[in-house]
Amino acid sequence: MKRKIAILAIVISMAVLLSGCWNRKELDELGIVLGLGIDKVDDEYLVTLQVVSPGDVASKTSSGQRTPFVVYQEKGENLFEAIRRVTTISPRKMYLAHLRIVIIGEELAREGISEALDFLSRDHQLRSDYFIAVSKETRAEHVLKILTSLENIPANKLYSSLETSEKAWAPTFTVTLDDLIADLVSDGINAKLTGVIIQGDIQRGEHLENVQQTKDRTELKYEGIGVFKGDKLAGWLDEDESKGLTYSLGEVESTIVKVKCRDQGKAGIEIVRSNGEIKAQVNNEIPKGTITVQAEGNVGEVECRSLDLTKANTLTQLEKKVEEDIKTKIEKTVSAAKEKYESDLFGFGEALHRSHPDYWKKAKKEWAHRFAEMPVEVKVNVTIRGVGTIVDSPLNKMKDE
Repeated sequence: MKRKIAILAIVISMAVLLSGCWNRKELDELGIVLGLGIDKVDDEYLVTLQVVSPGDVASKTSSGQRTPFVVYQEKGENLFEAIRRVTTISPRKMYLAHLRIVIIGEELAREGISEALDFLSRDHQLRSDYFIAVSKETRAEHVLKILTSLENIPANKLYSSLETSEKAWAPTFTVTLDDLIADLVSDGINAKLTGVIIQGDIQRGEHLENVQQTKDRTELKYEGIGVFKGDKLAGWLDEDESKGLTYSLGEVESTIVKVKCRDQGKAGIEIVRSNGEIKAQVNNEIPKGTITVQAEGNVGEVECRSLDLTKANTLTQLEKKVEEDIKTKIEKTVSAAKEKYESDLFGFGEALHRSHPDYWKKAKKEWAHRFAEMPVEVKVNVTIRGVGTIVDSPLNKMKDE
């Protein structure tokens, strides 16, 4: 009897496990969305959905007459409504679980992004590993309509380009939904997002001919970091200021620093490793911030004859010049954050919350003003480890004619 009961229990368990997903959807019933653009037009949200066309992507032979993605657009009083309205023009229901990039229009970003983020964080279908950026001086809809080379799907291009730029150049950085929300809800640090611009004619970039030529294309490019106060975009950092910010936050994996030689020409130093540290102290109720950056690099290029890498003090001189370059960029960023925006992009408030919680309780409500008046000391130490595969530049072996 016991054996029969055990067998019956096993059969019932298997039946439950093998019953399948109650809410399953077949692939041919879904529109796979890889890119989402959010704009505000006439007090309504305008959503732009970049939907992959599976047949055209998988096909090994392209007819050259169709793009591998389709763009759908609709308006609504909120994002949820606008996305559902897309079903009136699309044969498939939009599926957002594979989202790669969200582009927020600059106009909406300046008005405030908290309402849009509510949908993105609430919808159970959405993962939070996609990147978020702001379209600079244009709408998000235009960004997602531009055809791109190398990557057939522009959303994949935007995702990969931002990830690569963060690792290899530095004045940009990746921000996921979780990162953005954490900064927005914190009292001690302000949010920031990388900007994306359209280089070239927008109308031309939306046609297939844009990727059928080798030059004069309309292209998407990441440029500058957007500064937020609360959930509103306050303005933009330029390239040097953006680099200063990423150095300070320890986000620089690799970049290039150009330093002048005594005569004409410059030397290029590749930063291969860096670490940034933010600290804050309070003395007599007056806060003071410190930014410390440790970096290592290699000599990557020499364009001047006066630079003799065989001499012992040459690398020391290069290190000092690189330190000055990085320090100047950081100080420029600090000035912009304090004087122009009164926005603590660095997280000095969070540092004070950790080191001086009693002071922070009194200061957090007026932190923007106190931050603008707080002195910040910048310390940079650079070590050059190598000079490449050659020591003496070929320029030094050339004779003046």
